[in-house]
Amino acid sequence: MRKIIAGITGASGVVYGVRFLEVIKRYASDAEVHLIISNAAVKVLRHELGLDRDYVVRLADRVYGEDELDAPIASGSFKHDGMVIIPCSMKTLASIAHGIADNLITRAADVALKERRRLILVIRETPLNLVHIKNMELATLAGAIVMPAAPAFYHRPRSVDDLVNFIVGRVLDLLGIENDLYRRWGQA
Repeated sequence: MRKIIAGITGASGVVYGVRFLEVIKRYASDAEVHLIISNAAVKVLRHELGLDRDYVVRLADRVYGEDELDAPIASGSFKHDGMVIIPCSMKTLASIAHGIADNLITRAADVALKERRRLILVIRETPLNLVHIKNMELATLAGAIVMPAAPAFYHRPRSVDDLVNFIVGRVLDLLGIENDLYRRWGQA
C-alpha cells in the first residue's frame, strides 16, 4: 500500500488540496492518505469554496489536527511514499526552510526532508518578495520540490477546473502516480 501525507494550509487556493484529495484514489487506488488540515485552512475552505472541514475529512483515510505532534506521521519511523502541502502558505514555507517544526504539517515536512523522502510544496502567493524567494531556495536545497501553483495554458484550458486539474495532475506526476487530468505537451 502506498502511503501519502497531504497537508492543507490556510493559503488561498485550497481548491488544489481538495481536488488532490478528490482524485488521488481514482489514480492510486492503493493509496492510504494521511491528511493534516490547519485551522486556517478550515476558514479558507469556508470562504473560498463554501465547504466545511467534514467534507475534506471524508476524502482521507487518516486525519490529524495541526497540534497532534504525537501522530505517527511525526516520526521518521513512519514510512511513506511522499508528502504534498497543497496549498503551502508562505508561513509554512518559511518554517520548513528554517527547520521550525512547531505544528504537525511542518514537523511531518521536516521528517520527510531528514529521511530523504519526497516533499512537494505547492506554493500559492503572488507577487513574491525576496524573503519568499530565499525561503524557496533554502527549501529546495534541503530537498523539497517547490511547485508554484502556476498552471500552463498549452493544453487550452476552458475552465477553472482545467487549470486546477493541471496543477493537481503535475503533483500526481511528481508522486509517480499516472493520471490523465490534463493534456500533456505534444498530445493530440
